[in-house]
Amino acid sequence: MLFCDEFTNYYDVSVGIDAFELLSKLGYEVVVVDHEESGRAYISKGFLEEAKAIANKNVNTFKGIISVETPLIGIEPSAILTFRDEYLRLADDSASAEKLAKNCLTIEEFFKKEIIAGKIRSEQFSEEERQIKIHGHCHQKSLSSIEATFAMLNVPKNSVVSIYNSGCCGMAGSFGYEKEHYDISMQMGEDTLFPKIRSTAPTTAIAAAGTSCRHQIFDGTNRKAQHPVSILKNFLK
Repeated sequence: MLFCDEFTNYYDVSVGIDAFELLSKLGYEVVVVDHEESGRAYISKGFLEEAKAIANKNVNTFKGIISVETPLIGIEPSAILTFRDEYLRLADDSASAEKLAKNCLTIEEFFKKEIIAGKIRSEQFSEEERQIKIHGHCHQKSLSSIEATFAMLNVPKNSVVSIYNSGCCGMAGSFGYEKEHYDISMQMGEDTLFPKIRSTAPTTAIAAAGTSCRHQIFDGTNRKAQHPVSILKNFLK
């Protein structure tokens, strides 16, 4: 089951298409059902009653169809990880929320799991040589792992992957879009991330799972970062 979050649905549609096509071409049956948004935007602004209503609807939608065999896979880290964090406290049906949380994965976590199981293999991808740098999403660092992204992008035989030793990009959801936070947002990006991206060779792909990270990187450095699924899709034979 693929969770089509609000960011993918409205702003990064091509990433959702890439995820669907990548999984399908690797032999997975990808299903998307009608569901609510994640509620991440409401939570970030403190509208918890609205977020609670969304959590209850999503738990009710997915509780009967998500399992170990049929996980719920998310593209945007901050959206799918809401199921593993805030929903546990917001949802009225706490037992179903806890069961659902155990089977909600970022798409990178799903790939790592399937790679370890031998279901996704290097020979399914081209042997093109490619340098890839990963910028870790803060939410993902906190509740998941950038190591899963590293494992995913290392599947192609001749990809050379490394992780930027950097802090927050500065966008932090909608924080950097707000006029009063713009200067500090850009200062955060300039602290470690932006200089490292500027010194990255133009031929090196930059991977960033978060939509806010990708926008901030482009605005701050004029470099286009891609979601890991889009990068990996380009390696498909």
